[in-house]
Amino acid sequence: MTSYLLRGVSVLGAESRDLAIVDGLISDKAPADAEIIDAAGLVALPGLVDLHTHLREPGREDAETVETGSRSAALGGYTAVFAMANTSPVADTAGVVEQVWRLGREAGLVDVQPIGAVTVGLAGKQLAELGAMATSAANVRIFSDDGHCVADPRLMRRALEYVKAFDGIIAQHAEEPRLTEGAQMHEGEVSTRLGLTGWPAVAEEAIIARDVLLAEHVGSRLHICHVSTAGSVEVLRQAKARGVRVTAEVTPHHLLLTDELAASYDPVYKVNPPLRTAADVEALRAALVEGVIDIVATDHAPHATEDKECEWAYARPGMVGLETALPVVLSVLGERWDLIAERMSRTPARIAGLTGHGTDLAVGQPANLTLVDPSARRVVDPSELASRSRNTPYAGTTLPGRIVATFLRGEPTVLDGKAVK
Repeated sequence: MTSYLLRGVSVLGAESRDLAIVDGLISDKAPADAEIIDAAGLVALPGLVDLHTHLREPGREDAETVETGSRSAALGGYTAVFAMANTSPVADTAGVVEQVWRLGREAGLVDVQPIGAVTVGLAGKQLAELGAMATSAANVRIFSDDGHCVADPRLMRRALEYVKAFDGIIAQHAEEPRLTEGAQMHEGEVSTRLGLTGWPAVAEEAIIARDVLLAEHVGSRLHICHVSTAGSVEVLRQAKARGVRVTAEVTPHHLLLTDELAASYDPVYKVNPPLRTAADVEALRAALVEGVIDIVATDHAPHATEDKECEWAYARPGMVGLETALPVVLSVLGERWDLIAERMSRTPARIAGLTGHGTDLAVGQPANLTLVDPSARRVVDPSELASRSRNTPYAGTTLPGRIVATFLRGEPTVLDGKAVK
C-alpha cells in the first residue's frame, strides 16, 4: 500500500501542518518513500457520509448504477453513502440488499451501505423482512420507504418496535398522502399564482408530530428524511427537548433554493418534498446550525432524461446532488469547517453506527478523508458530472470550493479533482 505525505494541509481550518497516511491509517510520520502531495492552502475534512442516496441499481441503470453513483460520491468528498430502497426490485429482502452491498464493494470507491425497505414493495401494507436484512451480510440498520410515507400509524408503531430489538432506525418520508394528492409544488402564494396544485407544509409536519409521539411511546429510534418546513423544525425542537430519540436531515437544495424557482416551469426544480419559501429556508439554516436538524443528506435522485425533460406535471421529482453538496453547504454556512464536519461526517456516521467513518483525523484513525480547496470557484457543468443523470438545479451556477482529493482507508479514490478509477 502506498504511503502519502500531505504537506502543509490545514485540518479543519487549523494551522497548516504535514499529515501522513501509512497502511491506511493517519500517522505522525511518513516513510522515506511516501508519495508527497502538496496540500498548501487545502483543508482536510473527515470523509463525508451521506445517509440518503438513490443509486437506482437494480432496475434503473439508465439513470444511475452503484458504480457511477459511487464515483459521483467520491468526487463530492464522500467516503460512505447509504443507498435507498426504492430500486426495482425493491430492497425489501436480504437478497436485494446484499446485491447492492456487493456491488458497492466491487466498485470500491465509497462504502455503500444499503437501506432496507420498511414495507414489502414500499406498499405500506406489510412489514418487510427487517430481521433478515439486519442479519444479512449487508448488516442493515436503517429502514425507509423513502418516496412513500409509512402512513398507517399501526404499521409504523410495529416497525419501530421491531427495530428496537437491534437498535435499528426507521427513517420516515414525512408526507400525509391524503393531503398531497395531485400536489405539484409547495402550497402558497407561488402555487396559487401558477395554478399548480399545492403541497401544504402541514402534510409533512403532521406525520413528524405523529411519529415522534410513536417513537416516544415505543422508546425507539426515528429519523426524519429531508425536513423542509419551519413548522417541522418546531416539532423536532419540542421532541428533542423531551428526550425523544429522533434525528433529522436537511438537503443542500432545501438550504438554498425556494419555491419561486417553480415560476420557470423547469422540471429540474421539481423535488419531493417541494422547495419551500424563503422563510422556511432561513428556519432550516438556523436549525442546522443549532443542531435541531442533525445532518445534511443529499437525497441524490438521478433521473433519466425522458423522466425529467418533459412537462412539469409528468416529470419525476428529484435532483442529483452528491458532487455539489459540499459547495452548496459552504455557500450557506461559510468556512465553518468543524460545523461542516459535524453535520456531514461525524454525526451521520454516529447515527448509522458506521465504524471507521466520521472520525477525527488523529494518529491511528482510518484515513477516510477529503481535501478541499476553499479558494476555488466552480461553474457547474452538468456534462462534467460523473452521475449518469444531469438533473442538477445548479447548471451554470458558480459555487465555492473544489474537492481536490478523497481517500478511502488510505487509498485515493480522487486525486487532483479526478476519479482514480
